[in-house]
Parts: sequence; C-alpha cells; structure tokens
Amino acid sequence: MNKIAPYERKVFYYETDKMSIMHHSNYIRIFEETRVHFLAQAGMPFEDIEARGILMPVLSVECSYKRPLTFDEPFAVYPEITGFNGTTLKLSYKIYSRKTGELCVEGSSSHCFTDNDLKPLRTKHNYPDIYALFKEYLGIKTGPET
Repeated sequence: MNKIAPYERKVFYYETDKMSIMHHSNYIRIFEETRVHFLAQAGMPFEDIEARGILMPVLSVECSYKRPLTFDEPFAVYPEITGFNGTTLKLSYKIYSRKTGELCVEGSSSHCFTDNDLKPLRTKHNYPDIYALFKEYLGIKTGPET
C-alpha cells in the first residue's frame, strides 16, 4: 500500500470573491481535485479506470465550512475512504490551512460505479483489482493528526 500524501496547493485569485475569500462552490472542486490525486497515488489513476469503461458519477456531496481560505493561502486536503461496498464509494475530506494549521472545511462525497451507459457495476467480481484497492484503503487515516 502506498502512503497517501495530502493534496496541496494555494488558493488561486479566480477562486475568490470580492472579499478575497474562496467562493464556497470551489471547495467542491477541491474535493474532486483531491479525489483524482488520491487515486493516482493509490496506483489507480482516473484515466486507467475510465479506459476500462468504468465511470464514477457523484451521488452526493456535503460540505461544512469552519473558516474561509483566502487568496494565496496554502492549504492541504486529507482524503479518507469512509465507505465502500463494491458498488458505492464514500470519501471524506478535511481541508487545513498550511499557514495557521486550522481545520477550514470538512466534507464528503459518495459515488457509484457504472458502465458507459450508467448501468451500475459490481467491482468485486468484474474488477477485482479495483475492488481490492478500495478495500485496502478503506478507513486509512491520512490527516495531520495521524
């Protein structure tokens, strides 16, 4: 198993509003960037999954704002797989300021596995390598407190 490093970058100017605060909708995009980063580090890049005819549409997203990030502020996102049953996947995300160490945002997203026609897939029998990968990372903590 690969150690999963946090996803890190700074807040870009275009992501902020008139108050230099990251617009609330951009945190959902950060979750997606983090998910792509996580899968690549785990050895299953999105492009490999999609090349096999597997899609991972979003079923739901939740976001709880604690403290806004501001323009040019460095941050780190710590993902965790919190649920996986072979058909659906749930991830949590914690975004911390690299400047202050504060927890700024907590959130989650859930996804299902489908074919290109959006028919649900069961990974356990049809894609055992993908199933094993998500099972392996289920519940592994990646936050700064670990």
